[in-house]
Amino acid sequence: MNQQMLRETAKQLVANNKGLLAMDESNPTCYKRFADLGIPQTLEARRAYRELIVTTPGLADCISGAILYDETIHQKTIDGTPFLKIIMDAGIIPGIKVDTGAKPLAGSPGEKVTEGLDGLRDRLAEYSKLGLRFAKWRAVIAVGAGMPGKACLEANAHALARYAALCQEAGLVPIVEPEVLMQGDHTLERCRDVSEETLRTVFEQLYTQGVVLEGMILKPSMVLPGSVCQQQYSINEVADATVLCLLRAVPAAVPGIAFLSGGQSAEFASARLNAMNIRFKGRMPWQLAFSFARAIQQPAMEIWRGEGANIVRAQEALLYRARCNSAARRGEYNSDHVI
Repeated sequence: MNQQMLRETAKQLVANNKGLLAMDESNPTCYKRFADLGIPQTLEARRAYRELIVTTPGLADCISGAILYDETIHQKTIDGTPFLKIIMDAGIIPGIKVDTGAKPLAGSPGEKVTEGLDGLRDRLAEYSKLGLRFAKWRAVIAVGAGMPGKACLEANAHALARYAALCQEAGLVPIVEPEVLMQGDHTLERCRDVSEETLRTVFEQLYTQGVVLEGMILKPSMVLPGSVCQQQYSINEVADATVLCLLRAVPAAVPGIAFLSGGQSAEFASARLNAMNIRFKGRMPWQLAFSFARAIQQPAMEIWRGEGANIVRAQEALLYRARCNSAARRGEYNSDHVI
């Protein structure tokens, strides 16, 4: 393990008001989003959409790293240029999703544990040879009656920690993603409590497995009310609940926290990140960044709709949302334009 290299890569991923672009959707997830917009559900459509993303001019001005899917790292543009080459030539650090999905947790109805540890050491070695420099593993934590249970939290935290240790052994920075799901009617306060318990459990396991905290990135969900919660909360209330939770549970040694969007609209995700960086400026030991998928890509996909004539406008929309989130890191975002 080269600890210095891990530290430097982790810092680069959250430097210069940039963030991560999560373009690691599985094929079934990609097809679901295509189907909603009438886009053909084919291999070529997936390739064309990813080409649209990686060839967007100026993307590296706002994006430090791209989380890829295994299929994507082997794909090429229509003229035969590998996507990996385009990404690296632009100065964007390539990474890879390595978990194999969340499956039902035995003995815990309604809860899941993420799988993918079997054979992971060998897969990480191959990814490292290809030039990838970080990886991502997502755990999902549901909130509901009696959930999350201790078994769910500990199983997912243990898997995240073992994954992170294997990544660092292979020279890859682990993106540790414990997502507290928005589905449900829980309040902001309930989400805050669950988020804090989840993070404490995860970091206890990271310590146990010997993970170098300076060489990792945390990718949590924001503290949000459930999607069908009756009570409304302001942008500032969400920002305060989120950062105060993180201050209580995330060690200062972690260089950066890159939020997932978790089903938020593009505008809300940017506005809430912006509020955090305004209200807590100078009070946070780590960088607050973004690692968004739909909150950057969805407007572009809605414009593209599988039509070549729409590529330029779709790329402009993609770059605009990336710039919005870079502005949110500076505390300069507003819904009308980017400063």
